[in-house]
Amino acid sequence: MSSDLRHITASEYPEWLRAVSTGFLMPYEATDEEIAVRLAHTDLDRTQGVFDAGRCVATFRSFSQELTVVGGATVRADAISAVTVTATHRRRGLLSRMMAADLAAAKERGDVVASLIAAEYPIYGRYGFGPATWTSQWEIDVPRAGLDPRGRVPSEEDGGRIDLVGGAEVRKIGPELHARLAARQHGVVSRDTHWWERHTGVDVPAHEKWTEPFYAVYRSADGQVDGLMPYRIDSKWSEAKQPLDKATVQGMIALTPAAERSLWRFVCSIDWIATVRTGHRATDDLLPLLLPDPRAAHIVTQADWLWLRVLDIPRALEARTYGTAASLVLDVRDGTGLTAGRFLLDASPDGASCTPTTRSADLALDVRELGSLYLGDESAVRLAALGSVEELRTGAASSSDALFRADRRAWCPDVF
Repeated sequence: MSSDLRHITASEYPEWLRAVSTGFLMPYEATDEEIAVRLAHTDLDRTQGVFDAGRCVATFRSFSQELTVVGGATVRADAISAVTVTATHRRRGLLSRMMAADLAAAKERGDVVASLIAAEYPIYGRYGFGPATWTSQWEIDVPRAGLDPRGRVPSEEDGGRIDLVGGAEVRKIGPELHARLAARQHGVVSRDTHWWERHTGVDVPAHEKWTEPFYAVYRSADGQVDGLMPYRIDSKWSEAKQPLDKATVQGMIALTPAAERSLWRFVCSIDWIATVRTGHRATDDLLPLLLPDPRAAHIVTQADWLWLRVLDIPRALEARTYGTAASLVLDVRDGTGLTAGRFLLDASPDGASCTPTTRSADLALDVRELGSLYLGDESAVRLAALGSVEELRTGAASSSDALFRADRRAWCPDVF
């Protein structure tokens, strides 16, 4: 059966959207108005489709993204999304063809890494991607947490305050708040104006069935916005007429310990709230320890999140900072030939240089393992124990960990 891979045209976009819905097992409900809005924010030159007898049977798109690395610098990323292959056309190499075309174009553009959120774990390692950040989600049993229901919110000692605002206000204050987060948290990816519009109810696709959340904003004593907590409420009452409402937090940003403490204390203090879902947080989030009884928060999700594929090893490794001063020779293998080679990394807390070399290698690894190590969230010692990294010099894996690991774990708040 023949299949035609190509960048789609505007006239093919509705058929492409239908194929995306089919691939994600969702009904196709896009209206003409929604199609027009989504098309306006889609780069057709980076949107691929595979067609069989005029029907789209595989989809793939990418877009520009900035990724914060250890030390606060950003690198250009090729963000990949909407990857589907219709069930009738599996195991025919369609994804491999689309991925190869996109990664080659990304490298030609000068993108440093490619990024994605993997719906399924086994798929993307064979294309050189490795899990670079992880996520945890907690559920808080509010009565057990031990917070004083009569306590002031926010905490009286910091002089801050919490206000509820609307989506229009979030669109004003959100971008600057997120930019401050991105400057300090490795793993954060960029958000454009359309992101803030869509996540505050503007031009939301019909199938997402938008309901307006509450937006709690934390302001410090000097009036600066240091935190934002969107949350929705699911209302439930017991037969004994006891409120058992659940608050689900979605994408909280807190730039200071005071903002973090106050926002969690606030949502747990709302009358009728018996349970709080935290949304996706960093795996070393402070939340449990902010509660008088940390056991009141139990993990309901812990999983890989952002996956990275390094496209330019010297630029990637030179962009970040390191935990100590040392030299390391990496022999990086890449079945596609995009990034294979041996590289000398001279690194320090102030920066690094990375150049091709003929020196003997200290570590040998596939580019997918380099993606997992890049943001400091994985251990070369662990990967060596698993056989995924080959230690060619005794102690090289430990030296690598001392270089690559960061004080806090990497975290990506977004899905795309």
